[in-house]
Amino acid sequence: MAEAHSSDILVIGSGAAGLTAALNLAERFKVTVLAKGALNEGSTAWAQGGIAAVLEPGDTFESHIEDTMIAGAGLNDRATVEMVVENAPAAIARLAKLGVPFNTEGNTLHLTREGGHSHRRIVHVDDATGWAVQEALLKAARAHPNITLVPDLVVIDLATSRHEIRYSGAGEVWGVYAFNRATGRVALFTARATVLATGGAGRTYLFSTAPRGATGDGIAMAWRAGCRISNMEMMQFHPTCLYNLDVKNFLITEAVRGEGGHLKIPGSGYRFMPDFDPRAELAPRDIVARAIDHEIKRLGLDYVHLDISQMGAEFVKHHFPTIHARLLDLDIDMTKEPIPVVPAQHYTCGGVVIDRDGRTDLPNLYAAGEVSQSGLHGANRLASNSLLECFVFGEAAARHIAANWSDFAPPPAIRPWDESRVADSDEEVVIKQNWTEIRRFMWNYVGIVRTTKRLERAAHRIKVLRDEIGDYYGHFRVTPDLIELRNLLESADLIVRSALHRKESRGLHYTLDYPETLDVAVDTILVP
Repeated sequence: MAEAHSSDILVIGSGAAGLTAALNLAERFKVTVLAKGALNEGSTAWAQGGIAAVLEPGDTFESHIEDTMIAGAGLNDRATVEMVVENAPAAIARLAKLGVPFNTEGNTLHLTREGGHSHRRIVHVDDATGWAVQEALLKAARAHPNITLVPDLVVIDLATSRHEIRYSGAGEVWGVYAFNRATGRVALFTARATVLATGGAGRTYLFSTAPRGATGDGIAMAWRAGCRISNMEMMQFHPTCLYNLDVKNFLITEAVRGEGGHLKIPGSGYRFMPDFDPRAELAPRDIVARAIDHEIKRLGLDYVHLDISQMGAEFVKHHFPTIHARLLDLDIDMTKEPIPVVPAQHYTCGGVVIDRDGRTDLPNLYAAGEVSQSGLHGANRLASNSLLECFVFGEAAARHIAANWSDFAPPPAIRPWDESRVADSDEEVVIKQNWTEIRRFMWNYVGIVRTTKRLERAAHRIKVLRDEIGDYYGHFRVTPDLIELRNLLESADLIVRSALHRKESRGLHYTLDYPETLDVAVDTILVP
């Protein structure tokens, strides 16, 4: 018999979106927060740059809205952009009250500038903003008597009306089934309302700045349960990930370019970004990533150089202490020499369709943060709008749940997890092989520059793997690796199907077969 746990509200994910929702709900309700690994292992803690907000004299909401719309290539939902931008200063104030030690200059917050922004509007904690935010939110959550934090639970699937002991096709979500790493058993967690805050699907790709657990779990689970998924072809590639064969996924923040860093060709030292865009290094990420990809392929390079040494040693060490120290450990002194960088998958702009209250298509199920497609990012996320989205939508979901609490019924009796017809796996190598294959063909066929032929090849591989992985899942007990592999394949399929559907190049989706941008921007929406 599976363990069973019940609470008022269940939050899946312990990053910025999940903890914001939990803290806003805990004043009235009992909230359980599930984390896949350690409580601070999600993407939030990895965010270096900062949080965008209109705080500088002369800056305006309208300017931030326009910058977001321009970066998003018109695919954004303007009403959502307005909501998020206008709520940004209040979100920053709440974080400061929680104890986030934002950098200051005199009596005001120190603001930096990043690509695509027309003003300095990025509040930050040195170059490790996400870590500071994560620590502050976790400290507040740990101190709250109504919040239960549970690490090391790998969620398998949403428990829906189909899992009721008295079967129903109503589509309501009553919680989740999750694998407990500590016991090796599957537990059932039920609640009146469930908030998905599981992050993105970056680990679908061979090179990614996302943490190990970013395997698209929430997106895949919501899709299987009946939610629409939107704009999954819009995968953002960060232009500057450290190129080092021994160190994977170390991001060199956008702010290095914002503060004067130049991209150069190794050997010649030629600064190439002005050839691609008048904004040079401050162009939006999709343009910079494609330019780097172009130069690497044109010249047969392994990497390009990012050089900020001309700004002076004290300036560099003061602005980027974490990156400077980390690179020194690798015998790279960024105050004197350039940093070798390559693009890497960085952010999932698509996801589970939600409205401005964070509601998904299924009753009782909400989503916030990178797992969702709210309409904020459109075809390309503007730098430092991602943490902001987590705070605004985490709070919006909490507000809607609290305001409509009388509409949420107690969960009915749910069937326990059944593993009576499966055995322990003796072929773990199959999982590793399939995982590696998915990440490699996604990188080669569904990367920064795409073609229909490459996408069709990826689709064919997914079809073959779906049969293999489905057979494996049906015969063996679940493990964390098998759960992730299943979700990884589902996410890859959604990305490829979405990319094949879009017959144009827009924002992050660039295809050689359809290089023009259509006159009207339309979301790609997949219906289960």
